Amino acid sequence: MKRPSKAAPGGAPRAAKTRAPRPKEAAVADAARPTPARAAPSAPQATFARLRALHPDAHCELDHRSSFELLVATVLSAQTTDVLVNKVTPHLFGAYPDARALASADAAEVGALLRRLGMGMFNQKARNIVGLARGLIERHGGEVPRTLAELVKLPGVGRKTANVVLGVAFGAPEGVVVDTHVQRLSQRLGWTTSDKPEQIERDLVALFPRRDWDMLSHTLIFHGRRICFAKKPACGGCGISDACPSAFHAENVGRKPPRRRGAAP
Repeated sequence: MKRPSKAAPGGAPRAAKTRAPRPKEAAVADAARPTPARAAPSAPQATFARLRALHPDAHCELDHRSSFELLVATVLSAQTTDVLVNKVTPHLFGAYPDARALASADAAEVGALLRRLGMGMFNQKARNIVGLARGLIERHGGEVPRTLAELVKLPGVGRKTANVVLGVAFGAPEGVVVDTHVQRLSQRLGWTTSDKPEQIERDLVALFPRRDWDMLSHTLIFHGRRICFAKKPACGGCGISDACPSAFHAENVGRKPPRRRGAAP
């Protein structure tokens, strides 16, 4: 016997719900449709992942205890090694521990200290770090600003220095740091054809997501200092030589061509 339909409130019988039949073809197509997958990483991103695995300890090698110390150390590192800077800064910050102390210093005295410690370009660097300390006090309350636009207004601070500080101290770089190692390896790996740091940075920013920008430079610098040397790259011991278009003939890639004898300087 057919059951009577339940009555809706008010006494009227409730109409039975009906569902339009679904075409069999649509159901089969839905079942066969694959689950959306993440896009596969590009070749440069895959190579970078392998480099990260080779250098899991990659980091900024300038010793520092604060964003202020990192900023000063990075300015001092121009045209010199991180090793020398790390020998100089304990003495420098022992005498001038913060922005206020350095801002009140005499640039000539700071330059004399840098000279005694073996730092080249000591007068210019002294003027820069005293000037940037004064800028921090006058415009930022002694704190290091967190934008590239404000950082590059400080004496001695260019885009590369600013992005070191933004990436290492604040985890928010606005680009990729392009030093000599990053430039050389980017060219050898085929990630850029330019020899201009500004264009190389644009090429790298286009190839890699923002989350990789800071670690990309540290990893390339580590690889450049340990494996992919400027004069004699150790391609035989390189873990990514199979992915490098310059492998085993990289000596003249990413380097200035040798000067011809008798050529004008």
